[in-house]
Amino acid sequence: MSVYTFKNEVLIALLDGLILRTMKYYIVAGEASGDLHASNLIKHIKLADTSAQFRAWGGDLMRKQGADIVKDYRELAFMGFIEVTMNLRTILNNISFCKQDILAYKPDAIILVDYPGFNLRIAKWAKQQDIKVIYYISPQIWAWKQSRVHQIKRNVDLMLVILPFEEEFYLRFNYKVHFVGHPLLDAIAERPLPNRPEKPYIAVLPGSRKQEIEKMLPIMLSAMPYFPQFDFVVAGAPGQTAEFYKPLLGKTGARFVTGKTYDVITNATAAMVTSGTATLETALLNTPQVVCYKGSNISYLIAKQLIKVKYISLVNLILDRPAVKELIQDELTTHNLQKELDAIIINEENRNRMLADYDELKQKLGGTGASARAAGIIIDYLNN
Repeated sequence: MSVYTFKNEVLIALLDGLILRTMKYYIVAGEASGDLHASNLIKHIKLADTSAQFRAWGGDLMRKQGADIVKDYRELAFMGFIEVTMNLRTILNNISFCKQDILAYKPDAIILVDYPGFNLRIAKWAKQQDIKVIYYISPQIWAWKQSRVHQIKRNVDLMLVILPFEEEFYLRFNYKVHFVGHPLLDAIAERPLPNRPEKPYIAVLPGSRKQEIEKMLPIMLSAMPYFPQFDFVVAGAPGQTAEFYKPLLGKTGARFVTGKTYDVITNATAAMVTSGTATLETALLNTPQVVCYKGSNISYLIAKQLIKVKYISLVNLILDRPAVKELIQDELTTHNLQKELDAIIINEENRNRMLADYDELKQKLGGTGASARAAGIIIDYLNN
């Protein structure tokens, strides 16, 4: 073998080592929706880089994609100002443990998925450790605490956003982000079509955290006597057991289904949905809905003073108009639920208008492929 050939083979081997070396990612997702979106992101990173390794805070969906789950998101779900204050010691201990675990793992980058109260603290610390910080799914700082944008500019190396208006919002602060589209479009497009039900029903989605389910579900089920022609089907949240729901369902006669939320939504005549990601899922699955929210009075009064947006549902925020009815706090009553459900079940004009709004919503969200686009941007960033 000539010296020239040997040198070239060594160079090729070195280059291969740079390109093919094992990339280590540390992901922090603190909620059910974060587990879903992070799992799809992991899948697409692995399609492009089969040797990639993942250590994470998340759930079963991320675990199925090969992530080593350090802490389950179900241990992290604290909702509202009062609940967070009561669990402050646990939260601070979790932050301390997360920092130690990241240092021990020595990742090439950390990927933070929404969950801002926790993740923005980790981002600040990681930046000080000279660890690359990628944020996938921006905190909703456009709704409240807009001053956090300056913290994000300092501490986040790469921000990937999933709502169309977020790109413009960040540009107002001279911070370039990447709009990749909404990953829910991927999750919904990939699902198998469900079988049609024997009897029409109304879907009930009371949230994902225990505190909100305990608050929301009894109010939602109070509308049952006014709709005897319909079954009521409660979609169990990922991570909550059937035993947890039993005392809440009581003798109402409502059916409980777990692990099939998209099927429950798709086949429903209408849905009652607690504000959150589920409102957007319901719209993308073309089911007319009433959006519901009720929290503790203190938490609600504090939030009312701080929140800077006109609507609480993502559907209305993206469309910038009241496409779906929102029943918030004192407006969330049995009478109002009956009235608003009637409006979207009986009135064909109202149903058709809402479905037309859903079509516009899908166009604004940019189509499928968000997870693949996000994975491509992340890999390109880390290799350049």
